[in-house]
Amino acid sequence: MNNKNRKIALFLPSLDIGGVERVTLNLAKGFVECGLSVDLVLVEARGAYLQRIPQGIHIVNLKAKRVLKSLYPLANYLRAAKPVGFISAKEYANIIALIANSMTRVPTRMLISIHTTLSKHFQYSKSFKERIMVPFLARQLYSRADCIVAVSKGVADDTAKFLSLPRDRITVIYNPVLMDDIFKTAQHPVDHPWFNQGGCPIILSIGRLTIAKDYPTLIKAFAKVKRQRDARLVIIGEGEERKVIEDLVRRLGLEKFVWLPGFLNPPYPYLARASLFVLSSIWEGLPTAIIEALALGIPVVSTDCPGSPREILENGRFGELVPVGNVQALADAILRNLDVRHKHNWLNERGNQFSVGIAVAQYIDLLGITESIITTLQKK
Repeated sequence: MNNKNRKIALFLPSLDIGGVERVTLNLAKGFVECGLSVDLVLVEARGAYLQRIPQGIHIVNLKAKRVLKSLYPLANYLRAAKPVGFISAKEYANIIALIANSMTRVPTRMLISIHTTLSKHFQYSKSFKERIMVPFLARQLYSRADCIVAVSKGVADDTAKFLSLPRDRITVIYNPVLMDDIFKTAQHPVDHPWFNQGGCPIILSIGRLTIAKDYPTLIKAFAKVKRQRDARLVIIGEGEERKVIEDLVRRLGLEKFVWLPGFLNPPYPYLARASLFVLSSIWEGLPTAIIEALALGIPVVSTDCPGSPREILENGRFGELVPVGNVQALADAILRNLDVRHKHNWLNERGNQFSVGIAVAQYIDLLGITESIITTLQKK
C-alpha cells in the first residue's frame, strides 16, 4: 500500500436507525482516531444518525433515491477519490459496490461485511428482489471481493453455506460496540416514572420493530409473566411492525404496562436501569444490545436463534438461552432472571473482544495498511 494514501471509504444506503449504521459510525470514528482519512459514502444523506456523525468524517452524498441508482455516482466517486480501502455493509449495497468497482480500474481494496444471518434474512423477506435476485447476485459477485467479513462465527458459517463460498474466505470480526460513551451516558438521568428507584421490575428490549425481532413472542410471554408478577415491558426502537405490535398490546390488555417509546438516543440510561434485557429474535447477526446490556451488568435472556446470541453468551454462561418462538419458555426464563445479577466480571473476561480498538486494528490489517498504525491501535 502507498503509505501516503490513508483514505478509507465506508458505504451505506443512509443513516437511518439501525445496528449496522451505529457500528459503522463507531468504526469510522476509530479510523479517524488512528489518523486515517474517512469518507462516509451514502446513497442518500438522510436518517436520524446524521446528527451523530463523529468529528473528522467527511460525508459523500451520492444523492440517489435508491441503491441501484447509486451505481454510476459510486463508480465516479471511486475513480476520483481512489480510497485505499472500501467497506460496504448492507446486502444490496455490497452488490452495487462490487459492480461499481469492476467498472473502474482503481486499485481499491474492496471489503464487504455481513451483519445478518443471510439464509433467514432472505427467507423472511417480502420483496421478490430480496428473496430471489439479491441472493442470486450475491452468489455471483461476493467472491470478487478482496475481503469478506462476518460479524460472528455463526454468521460466517451461514454465509459460506448459503452463498456456496469457501469458509476460509470469510474473516470474523466482532462489531465495534463498546465505547466510553456507553458508560458515561448510562449515568444520565431518566425522566420516566417506571425507572424511579424502588419501582417494579422493568423488562427491556432494544431493536428495530421488524419481523426478525419477533416482538409478538416477547409480548405474549410478558402477558404470562404479568399473571404471576407485577412488571413493566419497554421496547426501544422503531420500524414497520409497530402497528402489529401495538394491536397485540391492546388485544392483550397491556396498554398500561408496555411502553413503546420509539427511537431513544441514546438508550443506555434506560438499559442501565432495567431489571432484565430480553432478546426474542428469530435470527440475528451480532446483536449489539446484548453486548451493551452485559457490559452494564444487566442480566440477559435471549432466544437461541441463528446468528450469535449463543456465541456472545458462551453457551449460556453469561445469560439464559431459550428456544425461538416458545412463549412459555421465554416467560419462565424471564421470571427466573428478574432478580439476577451477574456473578462474572463479563466486561473484563469477554467485553474487550467487542471494543473499537480491536475491531479497527483487524479491519486495518485486512485492508493492508501499515504495521505501525496497527501497533498504535492495539495499544488503545
